[in-house]
Amino acid sequence: QVQLVESGGGLVQAGGSLRLSCVASAGTFSINAMGWYRQAPGKQRELVAALTSGGRTNYADSVKGRFTISRDNAKNTAYLQMNSLKPGDTAVYYCAADRSFTTRPSDYWGQGTQVTVSS
Repeated sequence: QVQLVESGGGLVQAGGSLRLSCVASAGTFSINAMGWYRQAPGKQRELVAALTSGGRTNYADSVKGRFTISRDNAKNTAYLQMNSLKPGDTAVYYCAADRSFTTRPSDYWGQGTQVTVSS
């Protein structure tokens, strides 16, 4: 069973940057896609960014040009570099992984990490 552990969340001022990390363990050979979702209070969970092993990416329109997803296969780690953060980016960010080559991974989930952007 794949396990995902996120880190890197925190409090940042608007315009600042954060980098989230997601380390995968156990059965990582089966992962063909990883991604990040977020859920703000009172809102549904939404896809932020995803990356397949084949290199396909999928970004939410609201983060295009500001966020970048990447993956270090040697470290079994996915990253989400977040620049030019806005208060609207405040949410719990969840890492997800999938066995299929999908741009909406959902087989496995991390526990989430809080990102708070102050104005």
